[in-house]
Amino acid sequence: MTNRVALVFQYDGSGFKGWQNQKDSITVQGTLEEKIAELDPIRPVKAIAAGRTDSGVHASGQVVHFDCSGPIPIHKWASALNGRLPASIKVLESVGVPSDWHACYSAKYRRYRYSIFNGSYPNLFLQNICWHKYRFKLDIDLMNHALNDLLGLHDFAAFQKAGSNRSNSLTTVQDVSISRDGDIVTVEIQASGFLYGMVRLLMGQLVAVGEKRLSVEKFIHRWRKGLRSEVKEAAPPHGLCLIRVGYEENIFSKAKSFDTFPSFSLPIFEPSKYPS
Repeated sequence: MTNRVALVFQYDGSGFKGWQNQKDSITVQGTLEEKIAELDPIRPVKAIAAGRTDSGVHASGQVVHFDCSGPIPIHKWASALNGRLPASIKVLESVGVPSDWHACYSAKYRRYRYSIFNGSYPNLFLQNICWHKYRFKLDIDLMNHALNDLLGLHDFAAFQKAGSNRSNSLTTVQDVSISRDGDIVTVEIQASGFLYGMVRLLMGQLVAVGEKRLSVEKFIHRWRKGLRSEVKEAAPPHGLCLIRVGYEENIFSKAKSFDTFPSFSLPIFEPSKYPS
C-alpha cells in the first residue's frame, strides 16, 4: 500500500545550493530524499516542495510531500527523519494526506519574511539571517508606500530572474507589511506564488527606496512597466526566509506550521546613553 506523507520542516539555507536537486551540489531536496530512501528503500523517492528556495535562502515553514510504502507509521516520519538529517534541517510534523493532495499545487499562498539589520555596527549573531544595511537609516514610511502598490494581481516581470520556466509573470500579492523594532527592519510578503528571484529583486529596489536613492514613483514605474533592465540589484539570500505555506484545509497543527521563525528586536544604539 502506498501512502502520501506531508512534512512541514525548517532549514538553515546557508550550507545548501537551494532546494532543487543539482548535479554535484548539496541541496535540501537531495539531502531529504536521500534520508527518506534510507528509511523506505522500496520505491524511488521524489520529494515535492511548496516553494523552490534559492541558494542560501532559509525556510521555517517549508512543506513537502512524498509517497512511501514501508512500515513506518505516518506520524513517526518526523522523528525518524530527524534522527538521520543534518542539524541544519528539522522536520516539525508529518501527516497523512490524500493521494491527490500536492504540496505545491494545493497551496493557496506562500509567505516570505525578509530581515534587515539597519544598525551602524556589525553583529555576529545576525550576519547569517539579516542583510546589514548601515549607511542610511531606512525610511519605512516610504518603503510601506511602495509595498502597498504591489497588492493585487499584476505582471511582475520586472522582478523575475532569467532562467524561469513559467509561461507568464502574473501573480497575486495578497498581503504586505513592514515594521521596525529598533535596528531590525522586517518585511513580509504573501502571494499566491512567487516568480524566480522575485522577493530578492523586489527587496533590492525597496531598500533603495528606503535609502532615498530611488523614489517611490520610480519604483512603481519600473515594475508596472516591466523594466527588468533597470532592476539591477538583488538583496542577498541570507535575509530571506519562507515562513509559511497556506492550504484550504489546515493539515498541520498551527503551533508547528504558522510561524516558527523568530522575530528579532535590537535597540537602536545611542552613544549618549553609555558614559565613556
